[in-house]
Amino acid sequence: MIEIEAADQLGRLLAIMARLRDPQAGCPWDLEQDFSTIAPYTIEEAYEVADAIDRGDLDDLCDELGDLLLQVVFHARMAEEQGAFAFADVARTISDKMVRRHPHIFADASADDAEEVLRNWEAIKREERAAKGEADTSALAGISRGLPEWQRAMKLQSRAARVGFDWPGPLPVLEKAAEELQELREEFERGDIAGNQERLQEELGDLLFVCANLARHGGIDLGAALRGANHKFERRFRTMEARAADTGMALSALDLQAQEALWQQAKASEKKG
Repeated sequence: MIEIEAADQLGRLLAIMARLRDPQAGCPWDLEQDFSTIAPYTIEEAYEVADAIDRGDLDDLCDELGDLLLQVVFHARMAEEQGAFAFADVARTISDKMVRRHPHIFADASADDAEEVLRNWEAIKREERAAKGEADTSALAGISRGLPEWQRAMKLQSRAARVGFDWPGPLPVLEKAAEELQELREEFERGDIAGNQERLQEELGDLLFVCANLARHGGIDLGAALRGANHKFERRFRTMEARAADTGMALSALDLQAQEALWQQAKASEKKG
């Protein structure tokens, strides 16, 4: 019964998208879109899903997953209009891939733990790339360049670690981070920030790459860590604004010392809570 309802609702969504993209009677905005204009919305909706998960809001998660599903349907509809593929092809492709990459479930292979599952998964991916004629045999092959750079950094490091190229633990990574921070400090101390952008960017990149490695060694989701820091900053900043307003002042009218005092008050109020 549940499968029937899911199929019915999916069919309804596909019909709605087809109506929105109807050349004669469709929505003007939807008709103007193409893959490149919709791609940013797809990325944004994926992050909205992650945000709902971080907040533990399952009602919002249901809503955000619907928005993300709409993105898949939208792309599939545009592809169908071009005669490239349709939604059914998308579903068939991922279903075939999941069966193929889980031989310990759907065939006679075995996998005793999650690590072995991942190793088998990567081996199957390499076989798939070879079957397509891709000649890149590097351990780093197949890592998308379309990923957010922090996520790509962690994937590059994880792949390298699988062949033994890795720090023995988090403490040496912390030492490397301190070294990279010192190098960045030295570049700033040279002065002429505007004329030294290339070196500053390189050194900052090195530091961020090591921070990604540190997150990996700590088993920390770097994206979740940064989202948490963003949420914390936003929460405290809004508290600052509210406290300033309580005194009849706009936050922008206060000097940095007064603003810092409000920041410390916001932090203290969270500890009390």
